[in-house]
Amino acid sequence: MLSLLSLEFRKMLGARSARLALLVTFLLPLVWAFAPRLTVLVPVGIVSGWQLPAVSLGIAVQTLIPLFVAVTVAELIGAEVAQGTLAPLLLRPVDRTRVIGSKLIAGLTYPFILVASTVLGSLLAGIPLGFGPFSAGTGLGPGLFVGTGPELGSAAAALQVLRGGFLAGVMLMPVAALALLCGVLYVNTAAAALATIAALSVMRLLVVFPEAVQRVVLTNHLNLYVQQGNLTESVVLLLIYTLGFGLTAVFLFENRDL
Repeated sequence: MLSLLSLEFRKMLGARSARLALLVTFLLPLVWAFAPRLTVLVPVGIVSGWQLPAVSLGIAVQTLIPLFVAVTVAELIGAEVAQGTLAPLLLRPVDRTRVIGSKLIAGLTYPFILVASTVLGSLLAGIPLGFGPFSAGTGLGPGLFVGTGPELGSAAAALQVLRGGFLAGVMLMPVAALALLCGVLYVNTAAAALATIAALSVMRLLVVFPEAVQRVVLTNHLNLYVQQGNLTESVVLLLIYTLGFGLTAVFLFENRDL
Protein backbone atom coordinates (compact mmCIF):
# COMPACT_ATOMS: atom_id res chain seq x y z
CA MET A 1 0.00 0.00 0.00
CA LEU A 2 2.83 2.41 0.86
CA SER A 3 4.47 1.82 -2.52
CA LEU A 4 1.18 2.48 -4.31
CA LEU A 5 0.60 5.61 -2.25
CA SER A 6 4.09 6.88 -3.01
CA LEU A 7 3.51 6.19 -6.70
CA GLU A 8 0.21 8.11 -6.69
CA PHE A 9 1.79 11.12 -4.99
CA ARG A 10 4.62 11.15 -7.52
CA LYS A 11 2.19 10.95 -10.42
CA MET A 12 -0.13 13.57 -8.96
CA LEU A 13 2.55 16.12 -8.09
CA GLY A 14 4.36 15.42 -11.34
CA ALA A 15 1.32 16.33 -13.43
CA ARG A 16 1.44 19.64 -15.28
CA SER A 17 -1.84 20.72 -13.71
CA ALA A 18 -0.42 20.18 -10.21
CA ARG A 19 2.79 22.06 -10.97
CA LEU A 20 0.79 24.95 -12.42
CA ALA A 21 -1.53 24.98 -9.42
CA LEU A 22 1.39 25.08 -6.99
CA LEU A 23 3.03 27.87 -8.95
CA VAL A 24 -0.13 29.98 -9.11
CA THR A 25 -1.13 29.48 -5.48
CA PHE A 26 2.38 30.39 -4.34
CA LEU A 27 2.81 33.43 -6.58
CA LEU A 28 -0.72 34.84 -6.33
CA PRO A 29 -0.17 36.26 -2.80
CA LEU A 30 2.90 38.15 -4.05
CA VAL A 31 0.49 40.36 -6.01
CA TRP A 32 -0.59 41.94 -2.73
CA ALA A 33 2.91 43.34 -2.26
CA PHE A 34 2.35 45.51 -5.37
CA ALA A 35 -1.39 46.15 -4.97
CA PRO A 36 -1.95 49.88 -4.27
CA ARG A 37 -5.68 49.39 -3.66
CA LEU A 38 -5.66 46.42 -1.31
CA THR A 39 -8.11 48.33 0.88
CA VAL A 40 -10.78 47.46 -1.69
CA LEU A 41 -10.55 43.88 -0.39
CA VAL A 42 -9.82 44.82 3.21
CA PRO A 43 -11.39 48.22 4.01
CA VAL A 44 -9.85 48.35 7.50
CA GLY A 45 -6.38 48.15 5.95
CA ILE A 46 -3.52 45.66 6.13
CA VAL A 47 -1.04 46.32 8.91
CA SER A 48 0.68 42.95 9.36
CA GLY A 49 2.04 40.10 7.31
CA TRP A 50 -0.13 37.75 9.37
CA GLN A 51 -3.20 39.18 7.59
CA LEU A 52 -2.19 38.30 4.03
CA PRO A 53 -2.99 34.54 4.30
CA ALA A 54 -6.64 35.43 4.97
CA VAL A 55 -6.73 37.70 1.91
CA SER A 56 -5.21 35.04 -0.33
CA LEU A 57 -7.33 32.19 1.03
CA GLY A 58 -10.47 34.32 0.72
CA ILE A 59 -9.92 34.51 -3.02
CA ALA A 60 -8.24 31.18 -3.75
CA VAL A 61 -10.47 28.74 -1.83
CA GLN A 62 -13.64 30.05 -3.46
CA THR A 63 -12.43 29.97 -7.06
CA LEU A 64 -8.93 28.81 -7.98
CA ILE A 65 -8.22 25.96 -5.58
CA PRO A 66 -11.52 24.06 -6.17
CA LEU A 67 -10.82 24.27 -9.91
CA PHE A 68 -7.23 23.06 -9.49
CA VAL A 69 -8.38 20.24 -7.20
CA ALA A 70 -11.10 19.17 -9.64
CA VAL A 71 -8.68 18.97 -12.58
CA THR A 72 -5.72 17.33 -10.86
CA VAL A 73 -7.71 14.74 -8.88
CA ALA A 74 -9.78 13.89 -11.96
CA GLU A 75 -6.46 13.26 -13.73
CA LEU A 76 -5.67 10.47 -11.28
CA ILE A 77 -8.13 8.37 -13.29
CA GLY A 78 -8.61 10.16 -16.59
CA ALA A 79 -4.94 10.68 -17.46
CA GLU A 80 -4.06 7.06 -16.73
CA VAL A 81 -6.94 5.80 -18.88
CA ALA A 82 -5.92 8.12 -21.72
CA GLN A 83 -2.27 7.04 -21.47
CA GLY A 84 -3.20 3.38 -21.20
CA THR A 85 -1.32 2.85 -17.93
CA LEU A 86 -4.27 2.00 -15.67
CA ALA A 87 -5.34 -1.26 -17.34
CA PRO A 88 -1.87 -2.89 -17.11
CA LEU A 89 -1.67 -1.89 -13.45
CA LEU A 90 -5.00 -3.60 -12.72
CA LEU A 91 -3.84 -6.74 -14.53
CA ARG A 92 -1.08 -7.16 -11.96
CA PRO A 93 -1.70 -9.07 -8.73
CA VAL A 94 -2.75 -5.92 -6.90
CA ASP A 95 -6.08 -5.34 -5.16
CA ARG A 96 -8.31 -2.78 -6.87
CA THR A 97 -9.31 -1.39 -3.49
CA ARG A 98 -5.69 -0.55 -2.76
CA VAL A 99 -5.31 1.17 -6.11
CA ILE A 100 -8.35 3.41 -5.71
CA GLY A 101 -7.65 3.80 -1.99
CA SER A 102 -4.18 5.20 -2.69
CA LYS A 103 -5.64 7.57 -5.28
CA LEU A 104 -8.27 8.71 -2.77
CA ILE A 105 -5.69 9.39 -0.04
CA ALA A 106 -3.48 11.31 -2.47
CA GLY A 107 -6.48 13.28 -3.72
CA LEU A 108 -7.67 14.17 -0.21
CA THR A 109 -4.18 15.40 0.67
CA TYR A 110 -3.94 17.64 -2.40
CA PRO A 111 -6.14 20.49 -1.04
CA PHE A 112 -3.90 20.74 2.03
CA ILE A 113 -0.84 21.00 -0.26
CA LEU A 114 -2.40 23.86 -2.25
CA VAL A 115 -3.55 25.66 0.89
CA ALA A 116 -0.05 25.32 2.36
CA SER A 117 1.43 26.75 -0.85
CA THR A 118 -0.98 29.70 -0.63
CA VAL A 119 -0.17 30.38 3.01
CA LEU A 120 3.60 30.15 2.42
CA GLY A 121 3.37 32.56 -0.51
CA SER A 122 1.29 34.91 1.63
CA LEU A 123 3.80 34.90 4.47
CA LEU A 124 6.60 35.59 1.99
CA ALA A 125 4.63 38.53 0.60
CA GLY A 126 4.02 39.76 4.15
CA ILE A 127 7.70 40.10 5.06
CA PRO A 128 7.77 43.88 4.29
CA LEU A 129 4.83 44.39 6.69
CA GLY A 130 6.48 42.43 9.48
CA PHE A 131 5.18 39.76 11.83
CA GLY A 132 5.30 41.49 15.17
CA PRO A 133 2.37 42.19 17.53
CA PHE A 134 -0.38 44.37 15.99
CA SER A 135 -3.70 45.91 16.96
CA ALA A 136 -6.09 44.19 14.55
CA GLY A 137 -7.07 40.66 13.50
CA THR A 138 -5.58 38.14 11.10
CA GLY A 139 -8.87 37.72 9.26
CA LEU A 140 -8.92 34.09 10.35
CA GLY A 141 -9.76 34.54 14.04
CA PRO A 142 -12.30 36.30 16.27
CA GLY A 143 -13.24 39.69 14.88
CA LEU A 144 -11.73 38.77 11.51
CA PHE A 145 -9.57 41.72 10.33
CA VAL A 146 -10.84 44.09 13.00
CA GLY A 147 -9.86 41.81 15.86
CA THR A 148 -11.22 41.84 19.37
CA GLY A 149 -9.42 44.85 20.78
CA PRO A 150 -6.24 43.77 22.59
CA GLU A 151 -2.97 43.67 20.70
CA LEU A 152 -2.50 40.35 18.92
CA GLY A 153 0.86 38.69 19.49
CA SER A 154 2.88 36.81 16.87
CA ALA A 155 2.30 33.38 18.44
CA ALA A 156 -1.47 33.86 18.62
CA ALA A 157 -1.54 35.17 15.03
CA ALA A 158 0.46 32.17 13.81
CA LEU A 159 -1.96 29.79 15.50
CA GLN A 160 -4.92 31.52 13.84
CA VAL A 161 -3.26 31.21 10.43
CA LEU A 162 -2.47 27.52 11.02
CA ARG A 163 -6.04 26.88 12.20
CA GLY A 164 -7.52 28.69 9.20
CA GLY A 165 -5.26 26.86 6.74
CA PHE A 166 -6.09 23.48 8.24
CA LEU A 167 -9.83 24.18 8.15
CA ALA A 168 -9.53 25.35 4.53
CA GLY A 169 -7.99 21.98 3.66
CA VAL A 170 -10.74 20.12 5.52
CA MET A 171 -13.52 22.01 3.75
CA LEU A 172 -11.99 21.21 0.32
CA MET A 173 -11.70 17.47 0.97
CA PRO A 174 -15.25 16.77 -0.32
CA VAL A 175 -14.36 18.58 -3.56
CA ALA A 176 -11.39 16.23 -4.02
CA ALA A 177 -13.52 13.16 -3.24
CA LEU A 178 -16.21 14.36 -5.67
CA ALA A 179 -13.60 14.90 -8.40
CA LEU A 180 -12.31 11.34 -7.93
CA LEU A 181 -15.87 10.01 -8.08
CA CYS A 182 -16.50 11.91 -11.31
CA GLY A 183 -13.20 10.60 -12.63
CA VAL A 184 -14.36 7.03 -12.06
CA LEU A 185 -17.74 7.78 -13.63
CA TYR A 186 -16.44 9.51 -16.77
CA VAL A 187 -12.85 8.14 -17.04
CA ASN A 188 -12.03 11.42 -18.75
CA THR A 189 -10.23 14.31 -17.09
CA ALA A 190 -12.08 17.16 -18.79
CA ALA A 191 -15.53 15.64 -18.33
CA ALA A 192 -14.85 14.77 -14.68
CA ALA A 193 -13.48 18.23 -13.85
CA LEU A 194 -16.42 19.92 -15.56
CA ALA A 195 -18.87 17.66 -13.75
CA THR A 196 -17.26 18.53 -10.41
CA ILE A 197 -17.38 22.29 -11.00
CA ALA A 198 -20.92 22.02 -12.39
CA ALA A 199 -22.08 20.11 -9.30
CA LEU A 200 -20.61 22.79 -7.02
CA SER A 201 -22.25 25.52 -9.11
CA VAL A 202 -25.65 23.83 -8.91
CA MET A 203 -25.25 23.45 -5.14
CA ARG A 204 -24.60 27.18 -4.84
CA LEU A 205 -27.89 27.86 -6.64
CA LEU A 206 -29.73 26.04 -3.86
CA VAL A 207 -29.37 29.19 -1.78
CA VAL A 208 -32.95 29.99 -2.83
CA PHE A 209 -34.25 26.94 -0.95
CA PRO A 210 -35.41 26.96 2.69
CA GLU A 211 -32.79 27.12 5.44
CA ALA A 212 -33.37 23.48 6.37
CA VAL A 213 -32.15 22.49 2.90
CA GLN A 214 -29.27 24.95 2.88
CA ARG A 215 -27.89 23.55 6.14
CA VAL A 216 -27.00 20.26 4.43
CA VAL A 217 -25.74 21.72 1.15
CA LEU A 218 -21.98 21.29 0.75
CA THR A 219 -21.25 24.74 -0.69
CA ASN A 220 -22.86 26.50 2.27
CA HIS A 221 -20.03 25.17 4.44
CA LEU A 222 -17.15 26.29 2.24
CA ASN A 223 -16.41 29.19 4.57
CA LEU A 224 -15.31 26.89 7.39
CA TYR A 225 -11.83 28.41 7.50
CA VAL A 226 -13.17 31.73 8.90
CA GLN A 227 -15.94 30.33 11.11
CA GLN A 228 -15.63 30.82 14.84
CA GLY A 229 -17.32 29.08 17.75
CA ASN A 230 -18.74 25.57 17.44
CA LEU A 231 -17.60 23.97 14.17
CA THR A 232 -18.90 20.48 14.89
CA GLU A 233 -21.92 20.56 12.58
CA SER A 234 -19.97 21.85 9.58
CA VAL A 235 -16.99 19.52 10.10
CA VAL A 236 -19.21 16.46 10.53
CA LEU A 237 -21.20 17.32 7.40
CA LEU A 238 -18.05 17.88 5.34
CA LEU A 239 -16.63 14.55 6.52
CA ILE A 240 -19.91 12.81 5.65
CA TYR A 241 -19.71 14.26 2.13
CA THR A 242 -16.07 13.20 1.84
CA LEU A 243 -16.79 9.69 3.07
CA GLY A 244 -19.87 9.36 0.86
CA PHE A 245 -18.15 10.49 -2.33
CA GLY A 246 -15.01 8.49 -1.49
CA LEU A 247 -16.76 5.20 -0.73
CA THR A 248 -18.95 5.55 -3.82
CA ALA A 249 -15.83 6.07 -5.94
CA VAL A 250 -14.24 2.95 -4.42
CA PHE A 251 -17.37 0.86 -5.04
CA LEU A 252 -17.76 2.01 -8.65
CA PHE A 253 -14.05 1.55 -9.38
CA GLU A 254 -14.14 -2.04 -8.18
CA ASN A 255 -17.11 -2.84 -10.39
CA ARG A 256 -16.20 -0.86 -13.49
CA ASP A 257 -14.58 -2.37 -16.56
CA LEU A 258 -11.51 -0.24 -17.27
